[in-house]
Amino acid sequence: MENFEINAKVRTDIGKGASRRMRNTGIIPAIIYGAGKNPVSLSLSHNEINKNLSNESFYSQILTVNIDGKSERAVLKDLQRHPYRPSILHLDLQRVSDTEKLHLRVPLHFINEENCVGVKQDGGKISHQMTEVEISCLPKDLPEFIEIDLENVKTNEIVHLSSLTLPENVELVSLAHGDLPVVSVNLPRGTQEEEEETENPEG
Repeated sequence: MENFEINAKVRTDIGKGASRRMRNTGIIPAIIYGAGKNPVSLSLSHNEINKNLSNESFYSQILTVNIDGKSERAVLKDLQRHPYRPSILHLDLQRVSDTEKLHLRVPLHFINEENCVGVKQDGGKISHQMTEVEISCLPKDLPEFIEIDLENVKTNEIVHLSSLTLPENVELVSLAHGDLPVVSVNLPRGTQEEEEETENPEG
């Protein structure tokens, strides 16, 4: 598991104009809140954050935020990007408390895709409906990702949220929206149509 550290400074210059000036010098405005403490406005290095964002674990792991020499633990709660430029506009960080459950989105890792029965035996194609799920757990139980083994998934089979194997003490918040499909194996469209024609010849 990666350990991420962010260096931050307390920001006293608040307001849209101040934020715009900061961004022009490679600094991102941010806020840290939660765990029964007051929100604090921060400034962060755009380059440092941008580099960390290229790692998927940064979005779902507990971060160490060094604020003027003191460290706090937090998770990335929200991120605003520029609509068309490759730049970050603002970060929301939520402090972590050992006794409060986190609600976070964690990535799904699909394994054994190349050994999937539906692909190897029937020439099926794997279709991903989700790449991440929302979970709830205490900080000590936070998984880096959730693994889905596709080896025994057959053609026309769908893996739903309820089929996921979760680590201990981790709840799947995404299930509240229904037992949605996560990944499926289907025959390519042309192959399926040919099979249907063979099974139901006209006349």
